[in-house]
Formats: sequence, structure tokens, C-alpha cells
Amino acid sequence: MNKPHFALSLIGAFSLTLLAGCTMEPDYQRPALPVASNWDGAKTGAAQDIGWKAFFNQPAMNQLIGMSLANNRDLRVAALNVDTARAAFQIDRAALLPTLDASAGETNQHLPGGLYSTQNTGPVTYQQYSANLGVTSYEVDLFGRVRSLRDQGLETFLATEATQRATQISLVSEVASGYLSLAADNDLLKLAISTADSQNKSYELTKRSYDSGISTSQDLVQAETTVRAAQADIAQYTRQVRQDVNALTLLVGTTIPQNLLANATLQQDWKFPQTPAGLPSDLLTRRPDIIAAEHTLKAANANIGAARAAFFPSITLTGTAGSESGSLSKLFDGGTGAWSFMPSINIPIFDGGVNQANLDIAKDTKKIDIANYEKAIQTAFKEVSDGLAGQATYKDELLARQQDADANQRNYDLSQMRFKGGVDNYLSVLVAQRSLYSAQQTLITTQLAQLNQDISLYKALGGGWKE
Repeated sequence: MNKPHFALSLIGAFSLTLLAGCTMEPDYQRPALPVASNWDGAKTGAAQDIGWKAFFNQPAMNQLIGMSLANNRDLRVAALNVDTARAAFQIDRAALLPTLDASAGETNQHLPGGLYSTQNTGPVTYQQYSANLGVTSYEVDLFGRVRSLRDQGLETFLATEATQRATQISLVSEVASGYLSLAADNDLLKLAISTADSQNKSYELTKRSYDSGISTSQDLVQAETTVRAAQADIAQYTRQVRQDVNALTLLVGTTIPQNLLANATLQQDWKFPQTPAGLPSDLLTRRPDIIAAEHTLKAANANIGAARAAFFPSITLTGTAGSESGSLSKLFDGGTGAWSFMPSINIPIFDGGVNQANLDIAKDTKKIDIANYEKAIQTAFKEVSDGLAGQATYKDELLARQQDADANQRNYDLSQMRFKGGVDNYLSVLVAQRSLYSAQQTLITTQLAQLNQDISLYKALGGGWKE
């Protein structure tokens, strides 16, 4: 048999050993679901099947979300992290195959006379040319160490990819909630301006009444306090509106057209599609954060295999085959073939407990990742349960808040009539006015809370990834 061919065949035989090699990874078993098996009164279905464009169907909000997906810097970083993890996995996967290198070289050497090797020849100049194809330091994966590292890299990549989806879902919901906060603060600002205007008119009437000797100084002071409180609210809500715009601009990642912000209000027919909850087990395949946690757990499981394999011998192959000649013109002539084959084996004997410590770390890391995975499921279950509780109760609360605001409006109107008729003093008007203002503010904040819980439930169920 031709010796170069024999060497390459031997390398190939060891490569095939890799393909049939064992692995020392523990059999992966998904941890049991650490939550109840169903929701209370939940409908079946999948929120993930409702794309974000269909769910956030208000035009301005929809446009803002689209802009954020194109410009948000956190989302860009998440995408780049996926690219980095993919490249790292490709490196781990490449270690399973031999690296084949081609090389060519020239060696020139001059030896003076008088040396032991040149006593009979005198000064000598040598030229040597070589061309080789070879494998350098290729580890034969007999015990699955390299394959376990490849599996770990794959699971890490998949976890990073799922984290990117989770980042997008969070971004979509944050932009939607940010727009609603702007709408609510716009409404609260308009309410404060309207209330301040009404109270200022009342103050002017009270002042004229006071100047005429009809009202007391206490009436005048009480009327002024309501005006000052409303003016303070105007400043507060003006500040909050500007901060809402700043927060949205950061989320969107670019300048927002003014027309998308100017008309933000809750005083329209806001109604998100119903989001069926399905079963708790659905979250395992629909919530990207849970998917990422499980891939991280699988990566830790694979790392145990690599740590176990470190206790066993490793074989490394280095081999070349090519041609060497003292003349460049005769480099590829017959009889110039050359080869080398240098297998080596490393047998762990004493390492001061390093391998055992690495295995202990790998096992403990897996236990930590199991706890993190279970915590992710429990957190998701809590978020969905909270959303379902809100979905079941906010409708009744909002109706009660609306009725309360209507009743306070009637009470305020009656108080004004009684004051003008001389039945009551102005204090009853002020009390009714303050109660009405508070009820109107509470109604707006309840509307905001109801819409936000719809968004939170959609997010908790894994919606917001598909378009």
C-alpha cells in the first residue's frame, strides 16, 4: 500500500470513529410543570396566533410599533447577539471535523567547513522545497466531549434566538403601553385645563360677590385653593405628557411625527381583540422567555457531558502528506513523496481535583438552570392569571367608575343650583367640584389600567411576535 495513502486512510478511519462516538450527556428530561394544569374559566385558543398588527389595530399605535421594530436599539443588540451566538455555534460545530491545511515552503541553509558534518565536504549550501497537505491537532471525539460542546453551543444559540423574540414582544407591549400613557395624560391635562377654567370662573364670581359684601373671605379663599390646585395639576400633566413623548421616542428609536402624538386620547372606541388563554402547558412552546430558559437548561445538560468526558483519555491526530525535493523543478517528480503521522494520547492521571470540580460546577449549574426554568414558568403563570383576573373584573369596575363620575356630575350641578338659590353656602359647591374632578381622574386612570391589562395578558400569553 502506498504510504501517504495509508496515512490519510488512517486519519479517515479515526474521523469515522467520531461519527459513531458515544456521548456522556445525561438523558434530558423536561422538569414537571410547577403550576396548576388549567386556568379558572379560561377559553381555549392561542394569543400568539393573533399578530401584533391585528391586535394593536389603532392606526397611530400600529405605526409607532412598526417604527420601533425598525429602529429600536435594544432590538438591534438582541439581533446582533443572535448573530454572535450563531457564529460561536459554527465554531463549536467545526471542531467535529478535521481542519485540512495546505502548505508550501522553501528552506535555504549554509554550513561552513570544519563542522562534524562538513569535515569531508567543506562548506555546503542546502536548498529544500516542500508542498504538503495535512491535519493538525485533530481530536478524535471518542467520549463525546467535542459533541457535547457542540450541543451546548447549539442550545446557547437557540436560547439567544428565543431571547430576541422575547425582546421584541416586550418592545411591542412597551410601545403600546407608552402610547396609552400619553393618551391618558393628554386627557388628564385637558381635564385639568377645563377644571381650572371652570374654577377660575367660579373664583371670579366669588370675588365679585365678596366685593359686594355677599360672600365671606373664607368663601373667597376656598375658591382660590381649588384654582391653585388645578393650576398645579396642569403643570404636572404637562410635564408628564412631555416625559411620555420622550419615553416613546426612546422606544421607537427615531423622531416621531407630531401627528402621531397630537391626537392621542382614550376618548375613542378602544377595544383590543379577545385573547384566549389556552392551557398552561401552551406557555412552554409560546413564551420565548420560557423557551430560552429551557434551551439554557439543555446547554447545561450538554456541558455535564463535556465535563464527564474530561475524565477519559483523549486522542489527537497530526498528519501530513506531500512532496519534498532539493530542487523546485523536481518537487513533484516521482520518488519525492513524503508523509508524517503523529497520533498522541493524553491520559488524565492527577489534576488536583480540577476535573471533578468542573463536573460539580456543571451539575450545580444545571440545578440552577432547572430552578430558573421553573421560576420562568411560575412567573408566566402568575402574569397570565393576573391578566385573566383583570379581564374578568375591569369591565365591572369601569362601569362603576363611569356611573360614579355621572353621579358626581349631577351632584355638582345640583350644588351650584342650591348655592345660586341661596340654599347652601359655596363650600358645598367646592366639595362637589373636587369630588367630580377626582371621579373624572379616576375614570381616566381606570380606562388606562383596563387597556394596559389587555396588553399585559397578550404579552404574557406570548403574543406580539408574529405580524
